[in-house]
Amino acid sequence: MPIRTLFLFGTRPEAIKLCPVLRHLKSTPDLFDVKVCVTAQHRQMLDQVLAAFHVTPDVDLDLMLPGQSLFQSSSRILAALEPVFANLKPELAIVQGDTTTTLCGALAAFYARVPIGHVEAGLRTWDMAQPFPEEMNRVLTGRLADIHFAATPWAAANLHREGVPPERTHVTGNSGIDAVLYVRDGLANGTLSSGVDWSFLNPAKRLILVTAHRRESFGAGFERICLALNRLASRDDVEIVYPVHPNPNVQDPVNRLLANRPNIHLIPPLDYIPFVDLRRRAYLLITDSGGVQEEGPSLGKPILVLREKTERPEAVEAGTVKLVGTDENRIVSEAEILLDDPDLHARMGRVHNPYGDGHASTRISAAIRSFLRK
Repeated sequence: MPIRTLFLFGTRPEAIKLCPVLRHLKSTPDLFDVKVCVTAQHRQMLDQVLAAFHVTPDVDLDLMLPGQSLFQSSSRILAALEPVFANLKPELAIVQGDTTTTLCGALAAFYARVPIGHVEAGLRTWDMAQPFPEEMNRVLTGRLADIHFAATPWAAANLHREGVPPERTHVTGNSGIDAVLYVRDGLANGTLSSGVDWSFLNPAKRLILVTAHRRESFGAGFERICLALNRLASRDDVEIVYPVHPNPNVQDPVNRLLANRPNIHLIPPLDYIPFVDLRRRAYLLITDSGGVQEEGPSLGKPILVLREKTERPEAVEAGTVKLVGTDENRIVSEAEILLDDPDLHARMGRVHNPYGDGHASTRISAAIRSFLRK
């Protein structure tokens, strides 16, 4: 009989990395009976990705509340998952990454005595405050999981140091690369369209695309980021596009300090396909997003990361990513180096992507079948 496999996720980044995997498993219905449960931890941004990958959840808990605290979201997600496990009776639960949904999904599966697969396992900063609360979420999920899908050998080695048996760890590449290559190639060959009119962009200027939303930067960190962007936008050869995260802790400083400034476009969050398209058009990416760090090399873009620590050191070591934190002067100086040194820009953009080749979903499927046979 097909193995009933329950995918649990709630945010846009989780959906981007799990939709290719669940679609791959669905392509073999004789092996897998795939069920999808979403918490909608991020309602609108999640729905964008579900639509892009033509995925319809079997269970939509729709748990998002405006301004919800970690206490509220965690307790509501965990309580809502109890009847999901009771009704669907999965034989394997799959979670991804490090969100509140990830931890609660793994804990619910543990309580239901259902084996747990963790996609993108083994990322570590070894600092529970950076990123917060993601580092704690992924560490605890790692202790609960039965099978670990690590994107890189470095991530797998982290798990081995923590006592995870090597036979339970599989280096698969990152499934987010499966997603971005699918969209990148579709945009290039015309089978996909962003559906967005980019005529507001000035082709005579170089585009800096910014994304920032991390909880640890709320307050003074975002103030410094915005001041740096204002200084960069004063250059005649630059324009900045910033899709602004809906969290009020992001919206308030960004709108106060950057709205109606020359060469700065504040836009709503983009669907996944136009977001890939806009990154293709950018000259430079400035971000605190883990997914953007991973996908940037596949799009040939240098990346400045608005964090002091990263759980993705492979791209830093490869030379396509540089950490700048939230220091105003560091952000400006490192961005201007890339704007003024075309050779350095070209070298950073030519780096081979250390996170994957677009076949992670195939490897994850094979690892699941091997695990279940054993």
